[in-house]
Amino acid sequence: MHEVYPSYYQKFKCIGKKCRHNCCIGWEIDIDSDTYEYYKTVGGEMGTRLAKNIDNSGAPHFILGENERCPFLNKNNLCDIIIELGEEHICDICTAHPRFKNEIPGRLEIGIGLTCEEAARIILTEKEKVTLCGATDTDDEIIILRDKVIYTLQNRKKPIEMRISDMLALTSATFPEKSICEWRDVFISLERLDEKWTTLLEMLDEGIEYGDFDRYMKSRETEYEQLLVYFIYRHFANAPDMYEAAARASFAALAYTMIHELGAALFAKNGSFSIDDHIELCRMFSSEIEYSDENIYILLDELW
Repeated sequence: MHEVYPSYYQKFKCIGKKCRHNCCIGWEIDIDSDTYEYYKTVGGEMGTRLAKNIDNSGAPHFILGENERCPFLNKNNLCDIIIELGEEHICDICTAHPRFKNEIPGRLEIGIGLTCEEAARIILTEKEKVTLCGATDTDDEIIILRDKVIYTLQNRKKPIEMRISDMLALTSATFPEKSICEWRDVFISLERLDEKWTTLLEMLDEGIEYGDFDRYMKSRETEYEQLLVYFIYRHFANAPDMYEAAARASFAALAYTMIHELGAALFAKNGSFSIDDHIELCRMFSSEIEYSDENIYILLDELW
């Protein structure tokens, strides 16, 4: 099985304590079986800390501390396990994050997720058209269609909205005729992690003017291109059939729509919308939606 990854993938490197949204805060951290067995052999003070801070009543995981911090995240936002035991002894989920993997017959597709602010920065600021490194010829109809969708989204002779229309037509996808307020209410009904996300969603209404915002973002349209290509790359090829693949194309369009509308709302409020604002908006969307299978499938049901 060979690996496929987007051309920006190898640019990623964790920025550690510089990160504003540490991935060791607010997330349940499961411990894989091999790492758990190793932790049980650790002696001394670190062994005592490990035993005290692991819940093994079900799937082993760390017991989060105050403000939902990993118990091994020190005051400098560095990992004491890496410091004391070495990076090779952190659990699999910590090694992998924010990377994701999609196992597809004959290939393993990997990438970096928008939920990490540094990954989001790399994705959104990439100026060149993304290519898939390691990709080889295939007879998989969904992957062939996915590659055509990416090519369509990268047609810079057309505005981004027209590219989205072409993508939906190419995949025979439909997009429900809901107002932005109706979509807002759907998103508010989903499981939510951060009330800041709720506050953002509540900014959406029918009175937002988009003309000024779209003119403001015209020179930054590649940010939306990269965003759409990311969602298609991550979610399209592992659809079980063409029917769900179409729904996943609609999901990419919906993700763009919500992020674009929220950006317009922030622009209307603040008079500006920086790349850092866009990164944070995408990071929040990803954290709230992409990392909840339940939320993903509720939205797919809406799109079907």
